[in-house]
This record gives sequence, structure tokens and C-alpha cells, in this order.
Amino acid sequence: MTHATKLAAGATFPAITVPRLGGGEIAPASMEGWRLLVVYRGKHCPLCKPYLGTLDKLTEEFEAAGVSVLAISADPEEKAQADHAEFGWRFPLGYGLTVAQMQSLGLYVSNPRSPQETDRPFSEPGLFLINPAGQVQLIDISNAPFARPDLAGIARGAKRIQEMNYPIRGTLV
Repeated sequence: MTHATKLAAGATFPAITVPRLGGGEIAPASMEGWRLLVVYRGKHCPLCKPYLGTLDKLTEEFEAAGVSVLAISADPEEKAQADHAEFGWRFPLGYGLTVAQMQSLGLYVSNPRSPQETDRPFSEPGLFLINPAGQVQLIDISNAPFARPDLAGIARGAKRIQEMNYPIRGTLV
């Protein structure tokens, strides 16, 4: 059995950078303020589209809570562009996440089941709420596409964390 190293709650978010659709880069660790990073499986995933659609619908709620929303995947630019063109998500979309970056985030990594699915390893879902100090305030990772946190609950939670100066939980070893 293989054991992956998971990113700890309260850890400094790793300094990963991926290209941003439309130009520039997405570098969550170097951003200011609160930010929510959703890592999705990619264009091949039928469960990712409605999930990211929900994220898009909640963008204003996250913004009202002072949280910037981002999403990234291992997809190449053309697949990310095709999804963006079809679904019109308003949040920044990053692509080209590498296996080494997935591992630095503690994500589960899967190989495609067939060439029709996709042509590269991809990460299973992950969600990171990063605080202004650059620490992982909230983390949720899954090893399959079927388990993902409720995004409306995450938006409410992000607001409440700030209102109550709620500490990072789950830090005892």
C-alpha cells in the first residue's frame, strides 16, 4: 500500500503556479486576502461541470465574504478553454497542474481508465480555503469524484470564520 503525504491544516499553502486561461498565472500562495481554490478532475469528469457551475453561482456570495474564487486542473489549455467556452464560468481558471504540484497539495492522483477519458494523470477533487496569512484554513480532499463539500456551506463557513476569528481546526497531531 502506498501512502501519500497530505497537506496539514494550518500549513503554509505551497507555492504552486499554473497558467491562467486568458493569460497570466494563478499562484494562490502569493495572492492576498482570503481565497478559495477548487481543484477539479478535468474536462473528462461529468461531475465537475455541475460542481463548478454551483461554484460560479456562488461567486457573489464568496465575494461578499471577502473570498476570491479560483479553479485549476491538470487539463491542457485547449480542454480548459473548451469547458470555459461551454459553461462560461466567471472565476479564474487555471490549467496544466503537474503531478508534482498535485502531490505537494496532498491530492490523490489517478491515471485515466482509457485514452477516451483523458491522456494524462489527473488529480481527484480538492478544496482549499487559504487565509490572508497564506495558511490552509480549511482543506477537503477526496480520492474519487463522488465526495465533495457543499459549496454553499463553505461560503457560509468562510464568512463565519472571519466574523468569529475562528481558529484553524484539526491541528493536533
